[in-house]
Amino acid sequence: MKGFVVLAAALALPAAAWAHHGERVVRKAEMAAEAGGKVLGALEASGLGQAMRQSEWLYPAVEIVHLVGIGLLFGSIAILDLRLLGFSKSVSAKRLAGHVLPWAAAAFLLIVPSGLMMFIAHASDFISSPVFAVKMCLIMAAGLNAALFHTIVFPSIEVWDSEEMRKLGAPPSARACAAASLLIWISVIACGRLLAYF
Repeated sequence: MKGFVVLAAALALPAAAWAHHGERVVRKAEMAAEAGGKVLGALEASGLGQAMRQSEWLYPAVEIVHLVGIGLLFGSIAILDLRLLGFSKSVSAKRLAGHVLPWAAAAFLLIVPSGLMMFIAHASDFISSPVFAVKMCLIMAAGLNAALFHTIVFPSIEVWDSEEMRKLGAPPSARACAAASLLIWISVIACGRLLAYF
């Protein structure tokens, strides 16, 4: 009987420790959420946050800048992606990339500040929206896809984009990156639009 009591105590000790650990994890999560809520509240209460919500024209003007940036970004990326997927094979992918990628980079100068301004106006709403979370994950996926393309596929462009090889089309890795890019950016745009409804 004494052995059974010792065994029961030995089993109960880790369970109690795990229960205490669980309480600490929940407490830490609640504290983080409270601190995060204070930060979001401070952003919304800032002068910029209030101006974005109270001005009749500021939020729409910033949203227009954001949409122009998205149009510029998606347009420049889509042209290159379509070329990599096999359209307009007579056009050099390397030369086309040299023309459109600077425009894509410039688009971020419009998108990022305007996006941050809109976020500051409604930070709590955006953070609690699953659509916003999906949009941010998709943007990270687009960045990863672009990084893979530029570090793995693009360095060999001299070979597969040469005059004699161009008729065969881009390699499967380039086509996969292009298809993923189009799909991801269309999804980002859809999420951005859905934020108004969900």
